[in-house]
Amino acid sequence: MYINGIGTANPPQRYTKSDCLSAFRDSEWYLRLDIRARFVAHTVLQRDNGIDARRLALDSLHDAFVIEPDTLSKRFVNNAPALAIAAATCALHNAGIRSDEIDAVVVSTCTGYMCPGLSGYVVEALGLRADTQAFDLGLC
Repeated sequence: MYINGIGTANPPQRYTKSDCLSAFRDSEWYLRLDIRARFVAHTVLQRDNGIDARRLALDSLHDAFVIEPDTLSKRFVNNAPALAIAAATCALHNAGIRSDEIDAVVVSTCTGYMCPGLSGYVVEALGLRADTQAFDLGLC
């Protein structure tokens, strides 16, 4: 077995460090911090760390601070399949092969969990063979 193609996908919403800091300052989480912790947060969110912006599957950046398990799970279920399918379509294109030539699909994510896993959505969406091996790697 060989890796013939790799694909990635990102949510369309793009948030700069400044956007993130502003939303954090507006959140109740920020108000819970003491002065020193606020200083550390500002330093971390403003320094040059090589990250200019982040792509997050959120309707509003303020939604990032709603972190109940059911909400996080719902966000993952609502967004991950489409992103996984987009990444798989990109990988298939990059490999330059037909979908019936695929023997295995490996999906890696660190943001959530679904049962059945994302790989099953990819196999179905791309119309892969019934004997295609499907692997989900989490927290990688």
